Amino acid sequence: MKYSHPIAAFFFISFRLGALLTYLLGSIFTDNFTFVFVITILLLAFDFWTVKNISGRLLVGLRWWNEIQPDGSNKWVFESASPSRVNNAADTRLFWWTLYGTPALWALFAFSCIITLKFSWLIIVGVALALNMANVYGYTQCDKDAKKRWATGMATRSALGSLSSGASGLVGKAFTSGIGKVFGSR
Repeated sequence: MKYSHPIAAFFFISFRLGALLTYLLGSIFTDNFTFVFVITILLLAFDFWTVKNISGRLLVGLRWWNEIQPDGSNKWVFESASPSRVNNAADTRLFWWTLYGTPALWALFAFSCIITLKFSWLIIVGVALALNMANVYGYTQCDKDAKKRWATGMATRSALGSLSSGASGLVGKAFTSGIGKVFGSR
């Protein structure tokens, strides 16, 4: 597989994998829960920011953000690359499978924490799920918005194209025949 953006793909995977491995294996290397907690949360924060601002834009041509309005309400903003952009299949597959697969793993870890009554570890899993699901929601909505805008844009261009070609033909004939009459009479 050849990636168009190997550095973005590397960091996209490495921060997620780092957080998962720190969560799973951190207690093997240290008994300090706080250390494992802080490192995992930092990796999750790096992952969230990188996916939201860099990986999504480079790998699939999408980006989202949330703006707080003056009245206190939220406004989701979705950005997408031009519909003419061709995404690399390997980049796209890596992005979407990892984006949806990681929260599924964290959900399994949440179930495990509840079964084993390790509620302090459930805090880490809760943060991981919240950050991952925010990206899942944002990119899912962004993808829907991009497809809707693309379809609307195509329909508009098609309608305007046929309208303008018909109108320009009609207007053009009227204009040229009028000009012909004006200049022809002289």
